[in-house]
Amino acid sequence: MLQNAYFSRVPAGYFMKKWILIALLPLLIAACKGKKKLPAEDAPISTKDFIDMFADIKPPYTLADDSLEKGRRDTSFISFKTFTSIVPDSLLEKAFGKSGKPRFYAIGKIAVKKQETYLLLKAMTASEKAAYVLVFNKDNQFVTGLPLLIQDNNPATRQSAVLDAKLSVTTNTQHNTADGRLLYKKDAYAYISSAGAFALILKESNETDAKNEIYNPIDTLPGKNKLAGDYRQNKLNIVSVRDDKKPGFITFFVHFEKDGGCRGELKGQAKLLSATKAVYRQPGDQCVLELAFKGNTVSLKEDGCGSHRDIKCFFEGSFVRKPPAKPAIKSNKTQKKK
Repeated sequence: MLQNAYFSRVPAGYFMKKWILIALLPLLIAACKGKKKLPAEDAPISTKDFIDMFADIKPPYTLADDSLEKGRRDTSFISFKTFTSIVPDSLLEKAFGKSGKPRFYAIGKIAVKKQETYLLLKAMTASEKAAYVLVFNKDNQFVTGLPLLIQDNNPATRQSAVLDAKLSVTTNTQHNTADGRLLYKKDAYAYISSAGAFALILKESNETDAKNEIYNPIDTLPGKNKLAGDYRQNKLNIVSVRDDKKPGFITFFVHFEKDGGCRGELKGQAKLLSATKAVYRQPGDQCVLELAFKGNTVSLKEDGCGSHRDIKCFFEGSFVRKPPAKPAIKSNKTQKKK
């Protein structure tokens, strides 16, 4: 009788709601455990905890440049200090320069059992946006990284990147010309575990370069140092040397392209060890590049520069300095007019 009186006062559906909550409780607990908290900016973090902040995703995975903007509205970000405690900041220089300090937003991770783990993430400052893939070995040690997208803020350009089922990376860039033609450039990379680097395995483009020359990013810097100049094998294989703001250093840019599409490129500071020898060596970069000068030539010798070139070619060989352009000689007619 008392039990019947008690149950009669319980609202309808009470027990049903109770059992639903009990059934959902394990899922709620699992969700709370699975949600990784981002560390405070000054808090130390292990590489394993850094990797665990990324949710699992399945390949193939496609990333387009218009998705980069979405990260700005996400309040959960990885600080520059946290990122650079795990990954060398030299990876960021191409997109953000030496002084840029972007925030990072996790996209996801693809873990290969007993092998590598691939992390995808976005990086942003107020004016620059990029996306990267990072590779960690089976011991959770950072090995290498590759830019997937570097947004150029040009509305006529469209970029995308794909990490396919075989974990090869393909980047695509398209833009329309003034006469309506669609030009594209596609590069495909494969991670080579034995070298700890991405190798360029495919390169396609319908773009044409009338000059057949490469862009030299340090061309306009001052070149008062006696070693300064442009050293060439041909228009696609150059070593450019300019003055550096830091005493005892030179700024250099190397670009080479060999038969079979093998390419390499490196820009940086090299310390002058003598009047005829300079060495590039940067913290966080395994690459050591020696530049030896003799007369009007410079010779290259590398050690461990796989992250700056394709797998089957090297920074090597001799380059001859291009004579400086002669000033234009004014004609007699021009001088008479004066």
